[in-house]
Amino acid sequence: MRIALDAMGGDRAPEATVHGAVWAARDFGITVQLVGKPDVIEAELAKHQTAGLDLPIIPASEVIEMDEHPSAAVKSKKDASMVVAVRLVKEGKSDAFVTAGNSGGALAAAMFGLGRIKGIKRPALSTVFPTDSEYGGCLMLDIGANTDVRPEFLLQFALMGHHYAEKVLNIPNPRVGLLSTGEEENKGNQLIQETTPLLKRSGLNFIGNVEGKDIPAGLADVVVTDGFTGNVYIKGAQGVASIIQKILIREIKARPMAMLGALLARGALKALQARLDYREFGGGPLLGVDGIVVVAHGRSDGYAIRNAIRVARTAAQQGIVQAIKQGLTEETFQAAMESQPAASQT
Repeated sequence: MRIALDAMGGDRAPEATVHGAVWAARDFGITVQLVGKPDVIEAELAKHQTAGLDLPIIPASEVIEMDEHPSAAVKSKKDASMVVAVRLVKEGKSDAFVTAGNSGGALAAAMFGLGRIKGIKRPALSTVFPTDSEYGGCLMLDIGANTDVRPEFLLQFALMGHHYAEKVLNIPNPRVGLLSTGEEENKGNQLIQETTPLLKRSGLNFIGNVEGKDIPAGLADVVVTDGFTGNVYIKGAQGVASIIQKILIREIKARPMAMLGALLARGALKALQARLDYREFGGGPLLGVDGIVVVAHGRSDGYAIRNAIRVARTAAQQGIVQAIKQGLTEETFQAAMESQPAASQT
């Protein structure tokens, strides 16, 4: 197993990326290819015990910065760490690509370097969202790759999410929900109302529309939406979680008895924090490209990078790309694709 890591990507790179790579190589016994500027990477590696670990450095002289235009940067910087890492996957020298860098750059690099799976109209960026379910989270897609979508795109997002949830998250026959403004079929905009019959005929375990409040409640294992709505929902939820934590800490500190209660409940509070910690999920897969790409949060620390590499390893082991390819050929899914509304085909 060889994972190509963009060692230069992320707010805390290269310190966090190299730390995460060392951590993952030690814990999982895999090869982590550190792609980036050799002198910088070597200086970070020197801070760690790496004896017996397989951490080859793959030179890349350029970096796609967070504020750069993704497509333009990928086209102009042929030796950028992202571009080189994707090339390793394309050439079969790596089994997956992981980055905490510019997510738009990761999408562009993957699209130009790997292309889409044959039959997939648009790739989708996904994330695991914490829920009150036995599995601890659901897969939500798209969260930013496609702001404008058509019904058949959402149908394919559902298929890709189904296979990822089943094979990587170990959720048998995952429940697929369509994010809308109400549970009833007549709720939502035209896009939602045209997508619903496609999902009903897809052969997937489609449970109907879900509202925003239903996601953390764990009503669905896969939540399908357009990239604009998904991105707003995710960032809104992150903001609410952050403000609740700040208010809770402030109110506890203002009350001596509450401080005592917090001390007694420390174990439970730590468990809650772990359940809601984005670092535990590592990163979200970019589904639909012809290779495994995992995009981690820009502020990822070493632990988050370690878990992003774990996600990539599992996706490679479970053959998620091949599973999506096979899913596209199933008769029920093909029939659903062919029955899409005429207006959406133009």
